[in-house]
Amino acid sequence: MTVSPAQGTARSLRSSGQRRPAGVVPDLSVEHSLVAAHRSGTTLVAGMDEVGRGALAGPVSVGVVVVALPDAGPHPAVRDSKVLSAPRREALVPEILAWGAAAAVGHAEPGEIDRYGLSAALALAGRRAWHRVVTDLGCQPDVLVLDGRDNWLPRAPQAAMVDLAPGPGTVHVQVKADASCASVAAASVLAKVERDGLMTGLAEAFPAYGWDGNKGYGAAVHRQAIVEHGPSPYHRMSWNLSREDPCPPAGAQWTA
Repeated sequence: MTVSPAQGTARSLRSSGQRRPAGVVPDLSVEHSLVAAHRSGTTLVAGMDEVGRGALAGPVSVGVVVVALPDAGPHPAVRDSKVLSAPRREALVPEILAWGAAAAVGHAEPGEIDRYGLSAALALAGRRAWHRVVTDLGCQPDVLVLDGRDNWLPRAPQAAMVDLAPGPGTVHVQVKADASCASVAAASVLAKVERDGLMTGLAEAFPAYGWDGNKGYGAAVHRQAIVEHGPSPYHRMSWNLSREDPCPPAGAQWTA
């Protein structure tokens, strides 16, 4: 597996890992720069991002969107999913699906987070999403742009990989890629919308936790409900849920 880090200042903000100013829409500059390293003709570039890392309940989810370059056509006006309203994210989904050559969201359930640990479960969700786009395309994308500081996909538990397609051969790791790369921003939107929908559906069966609003993150109403009612089958039992102010493993965040 080849891993290429984000480029330095030579590629300005989009490759230095800095967040772009508000109002600037991610583009395909980084994706196009990666195409030059591959064979002539169409190159399949995938963008991948995750949501749900810091939640107390529900899955961790990973989206992937594949674009065919150099002729992917105009991309939707995507951004990092966290800066978009819920209605805007939902409106973007059909545009993203029409634009991408393939797209998928993979999940790792709370029980898998408890069994394998958060990092490995995140990788498992990513490999499930990757398997789906490989199956739909009938081939492996040429390169993957992965949001973050390192390539966490190899951490997936081997016992759960038996029926999945091999992982990507070339991975370009980039901090804040969801703010600069259109394929990654699109993946973040798909993952956010699908996971939010799952949590809203679960809220009907478990209304005390307020998942229709907090989506499983550590909002006050959610923390208090855990104290009063105990955890549900969809909580991450390996986390400190019994505390009045439960906290996730080191490095996780409360943001929805």
